[in-house]
Amino acid sequence: MRILLWHVHAAWTTAFLQGPHTYLVPVTAERGPYGRGRAQTYDWPASCVELTPAELAGADVDLVVLQRPEEWALAARWLRRIPGRDVPVVYVEHNTPRRDVPDSPHPMADRDDVTLVHVSHFNDLFWNAGGTRTVVIEHGICPPAAEYTGELDRVGVAINEPLRRWRVTGTDLLPRFCEVAGLDVFGIGAGRLRGLLPPGTGLYDDPPQHELHRQLARRRVYLHPMRWTSLGLSLLEAMMIGIPVVALATTEAVEAVPPQSGVLSTRVDTLVEAVRWLIKDPETATEVGSRGQAAVRARYGLDRFLAAWERLFKEVAPCMSTPSTAR
Repeated sequence: MRILLWHVHAAWTTAFLQGPHTYLVPVTAERGPYGRGRAQTYDWPASCVELTPAELAGADVDLVVLQRPEEWALAARWLRRIPGRDVPVVYVEHNTPRRDVPDSPHPMADRDDVTLVHVSHFNDLFWNAGGTRTVVIEHGICPPAAEYTGELDRVGVAINEPLRRWRVTGTDLLPRFCEVAGLDVFGIGAGRLRGLLPPGTGLYDDPPQHELHRQLARRRVYLHPMRWTSLGLSLLEAMMIGIPVVALATTEAVEAVPPQSGVLSTRVDTLVEAVRWLIKDPETATEVGSRGQAAVRARYGLDRFLAAWERLFKEVAPCMSTPSTAR
């Protein structure tokens, strides 16, 4: 099957691309938000093919995967076909609602020409989709090559655009953790925090995914201070590596981190003390990380993720041929 989707969230897309299909990703000369093409810092397979808007006009497309409301009009214009009528459509919702919670109407609410896919049960609970058909396909994680060592008695945190997203990502909480341990921040725009965090804080701006995993694996603890994100994939990746996690007990994190597999709380003081404890006790940190690793492998394995998507593909695009093998 040939699937059109935009490059929006590179980590989620990396897992999605591990299926047995051909994936068409729009690319424009400026590589802006609606034409990024292939990811530059992630290892995407050759089955992901860049196409310009002009090339999409004559492209054979079996399914469109949308992730932002404005992509509906783009798909119609670039494909010269009506999504939901001429070609099947699914819409993936990665984010929590930002306004009128818990009554927020979803942009795809009350439609019969699209299937709405939530990446977490929390999203499904809080978005009001009306009569639109919805399903939940939880994240799948490609097993990182890195292995936890915890050799550095420091805390790692991965946040994209931590300055712009400030309270959403809990960036404002970071100085409190710097009081008990050295902190290293990784992610797009991390360098913009220079001067806003205590001296000695490491800032690593958008490292390649494999390097991010390698560096995080050396830190004793992973911190997840997100207030209002659906479920940061960096949390699941850290757990998959075997890093003990300390996280705000918000949104889907309470499902992703079972008891004894990490420390969750809505009290920041509790999380600060948990970081202090794990930094000083490497043996316990390793034990907690191992339990988290087992939990995330069981729930967010790549095979389960890809199998769930294959079942949905057969429902929404019944003419698709059944693949004989999956990569």
